[in-house]
Amino acid sequence: MHLPSYPFCKRGAQFVAHQVVLEYCLFHYPWLVKNNNSEFTATMFVIGLLLLATLDYTGAQTGVCYGRLGSNLPSPADVVALCKQNNIKRMRIYDPDHSTLQALAGSNIEVILGVPNTDLQNVAASQDNANNWVKNNVRNYPNVKFRYIAVGNEISPLACTAGCPDFVLPAIRNIFNAISAAGLGNQIKVSTAVETGLVGNSFPPSAGTFQPQVQKFINPIVQFLASKGAPLLVNVYPYFVYIGNPGSIALDYALFTASGITLPDGVKYQNLFDAILDAIYSALERAGGSSVEIVVSETGWPSAGGGQATSIDNARTYNNNLIKHVNGSSGTPKRPRRAIETYIFDLFDEDQKSPEYEKHFGLFLPNKKRKYPISF
Repeated sequence: MHLPSYPFCKRGAQFVAHQVVLEYCLFHYPWLVKNNNSEFTATMFVIGLLLLATLDYTGAQTGVCYGRLGSNLPSPADVVALCKQNNIKRMRIYDPDHSTLQALAGSNIEVILGVPNTDLQNVAASQDNANNWVKNNVRNYPNVKFRYIAVGNEISPLACTAGCPDFVLPAIRNIFNAISAAGLGNQIKVSTAVETGLVGNSFPPSAGTFQPQVQKFINPIVQFLASKGAPLLVNVYPYFVYIGNPGSIALDYALFTASGITLPDGVKYQNLFDAILDAIYSALERAGGSSVEIVVSETGWPSAGGGQATSIDNARTYNNNLIKHVNGSSGTPKRPRRAIETYIFDLFDEDQKSPEYEKHFGLFLPNKKRKYPISF
């Protein structure tokens, strides 16, 4: 685990760590606190070092999604160099493209590797198939810093009629077993990436619950992730929520520029992103996954192609404010005082996609120049 030296930690993280140490001392060494002597200070310092060694501050790093459905894109080697030049230390890729994995080797960039939806049936069919998939795409790249395996992307009973939802949990289990057998279980977590449409009631966020039609699909997955200490990967797009409800959601609330609103349950939200996350956390709790963390595996804002809301200015505002928010220590009202591991979609525009707005999520142009100012 990477741990920065204590003076460089976020002030919010310092406060949380100090509180953890103090509460530990109050419980285990009340006589030291009561005497208020130098021995207490020394003990607290030593315990603090031990506890800090167990805290993971790396969640604050914002990553990017690297989709390749664009014209004239740079080579994978140039993409990796671009990420390093811009302090981008995490990347999501959607399939085990071997030229991309070769370029990532030795880069120290942490990777979410996708098991494509087209591979799910094969991986779910047998443990040997999953073992081979992991051998070919993970174990053969020992110098790639894999962080998560995303088994499928946005599979849903609401959108898939070919039986593919039935493959997701068996595929997750088999990939998990293969990763564990390879001795990588402490390094790589296995999950799946879902879209927020699985949540039915989401207002207020405390009432969040998965739709009845998807509960037989998602609840066992959530419970499996909880049993393995793995997060749920969620693609979170305030943009789509906003354009679907322009009369009831203000643009500044979606762009992190509002002063905040108090919802019917009495909780104040500063932005739509947090409200979406907390609705999913509520749904997870009702599905038996109160310990499951959310990793935001996609989020972004298109710069064109969808009317007035899709502009360079709005994309710049959303993504820059997003980075500040998720890298900070505020968290969400339901999960406060923590960073939110997040991956911005997309590294480049993908002009081979449709509809039109799907072509314009990119942060960089094919010539590797920034579309607008952004800092990681």
